[in-house]
Amino acid sequence: MKQYNLIQEKSFDFAVRIVNVYKFLTSEKKEFVLSKQVIKCGTSIGANVEEAIGAQSKADFLAKLSISYKEARETNYWIRLLNKTNYLPDNEAENLLSEIEILKRIIAKIRLTTLSRLQIKN
Repeated sequence: MKQYNLIQEKSFDFAVRIVNVYKFLTSEKKEFVLSKQVIKCGTSIGANVEEAIGAQSKADFLAKLSISYKEARETNYWIRLLNKTNYLPDNEAENLLSEIEILKRIIAKIRLTTLSRLQIKN
C-alpha cells in the first residue's frame, strides 16, 4: 500500500485546479498567453515534487525541491497578474494564492529539515 505523502498529494491537487483554471481562461475568457504561463509553472510544482521523491541523492532531492519552490513563487506571480487584469475573479485568485502559500511553506520546511539532517551527518 502506498504511503500518504502530504506535499505529493497537495501539489497534485493544486495541479488539477490549475488545469481547470487553464480551461476556464481559454474557453470563457479567451486568454491564451498568460494562461500558458500559469499552467506550465502551476503543474510543474507537483512534477518536480515527484522527481524529488525519486531523486538519486540528497543533493538531487534538494535541487528538485528548490525548483518546485521557485515554480510555486512564479505561479503566485501569474495568479496575481491574472487577478489584477480581471481574468481571474477575486475569490478564485485568493483561494489559489492561499494554496500556493501552503505549498511554499511545506516545501521550504522539507528543504530546511533535509539540510539540517545533512549538516548533522557531516
